[in-house]
Amino acid sequence: MSVLKESQHLKIPLQEIEIATKTFQECIGKGGYGMVYKGELLLHGKLTTIAVKRLNEKFGQGLKEFLTEIQLLTGQNHPNLISLLGYCDDGNEKIIVYEYAEHGSLDHYLRRNNKIYALTWLERLKICVDAARGLNHLHNHVGKHQAIIHRDIKSSNILLDHNWVAKISDFGLSKLTLSGLDRSHVISNACGTYGYCEPEYFSTGIVKKESDVYSFGMVLFEVFCGRVCFIKDDDGFLLSAPLVKDYYKKKKLDEIVDPTLREQISFESMNQFSSIAYQCLHNDRDQRPPMNLVKKELEELLKMEVSLWFS
Repeated sequence: MSVLKESQHLKIPLQEIEIATKTFQECIGKGGYGMVYKGELLLHGKLTTIAVKRLNEKFGQGLKEFLTEIQLLTGQNHPNLISLLGYCDDGNEKIIVYEYAEHGSLDHYLRRNNKIYALTWLERLKICVDAARGLNHLHNHVGKHQAIIHRDIKSSNILLDHNWVAKISDFGLSKLTLSGLDRSHVISNACGTYGYCEPEYFSTGIVKKESDVYSFGMVLFEVFCGRVCFIKDDDGFLLSAPLVKDYYKKKKLDEIVDPTLREQISFESMNQFSSIAYQCLHNDRDQRPPMNLVKKELEELLKMEVSLWFS
């Protein structure tokens, strides 16, 4: 395909991918457009563990997302973005090869019945800082007068590698836009995930960088509450933006904070973190902080927590 011209150096023969995945034997996830498999591929002379997303061509979906991910991730090199290692475009086979994130997605560690691993407050804060750095890169550092609007920021799209470093993933819905030239928005059919998507995008069809900020604010409250947005827990509680904002305004956040954090998180840290998250969820886009400021405030909070932790 001509749109993949700049990415030809990343093309991997289908046979190599089939060998690497033992003919797509180990499925590790399911996305909206196909399955994700684990494999091992020889890259630059080194056997590398990979994640392989294979489009389900049977339903004829995902071609646009396939092309978008390859175009936007080619040349992007940031520790907090999932790395594109290659792709395959062979007849009906449309496959994307990524670096493997050993610990999976963040949402698996936020559910109340999580039996995998209980993230400490310091670990959660570091993950949020990592994700903020990745999103800030997309908004402000992908190229001169350019920005990438992700359009589907959520905890299941934040992956954790073997060192628990957080990486933003799934760029199939992302849009490249001009930045700083009064053309910093995109008009499109509203998409994304309900609960994370700002109401204004649904009503106007106009998406901006501030739309991602809103979604990120929801992720911050998920981390704080130990719940996943719009997934009802055994106690019947349903996390949503209107609900967390109501608890914030009534100064009752201590009632919804993850119980496992109550002995770890100070009153000051709780206030600072929730204030950042609350600002991200402001109904007025113009009142939301830009990602560089969100990143800076979270970094300062992490620095404070680290100094307290090891003092």
